[in-house]
Amino acid sequence: MSSKMVINQPGPVMYMQTSADWGSGICDCWDNKAECCFAFWCCPCFACKTTERYGEPLCLPLLEYFSGIIPAITMSMRVSMRQRYGIHGSMCNDCLCATCCNPCVWCQMSREMRRRDAAVILVNSKFT
Repeated sequence: MSSKMVINQPGPVMYMQTSADWGSGICDCWDNKAECCFAFWCCPCFACKTTERYGEPLCLPLLEYFSGIIPAITMSMRVSMRQRYGIHGSMCNDCLCATCCNPCVWCQMSREMRRRDAAVILVNSKFT
């Protein structure tokens, strides 16, 4: 009678360590020039596209035209993104950034989504 020994090796394990800071600065728009130009020349369209990618209603940023001086939708999206990804910051800083440079904030949020939602593909090779 023969016995067969089977040894199972553990598979590859990969974990992604995320930072508690934004992946890029508010003025790092030149990381993606096409996106930067799109946000600068047509910020409402870019904001709608980014909001939809984030999982919110497409036309939500258009409500910003009724919010007055402080861009409430941009600020609330930034706060929501900080909470979702565990990014440190304050509502005061979010308000200041959203008010002073709205297109730059939308570009930063788009870059952050792309960075954080990157699919990780593990390849497991078997020797036979």
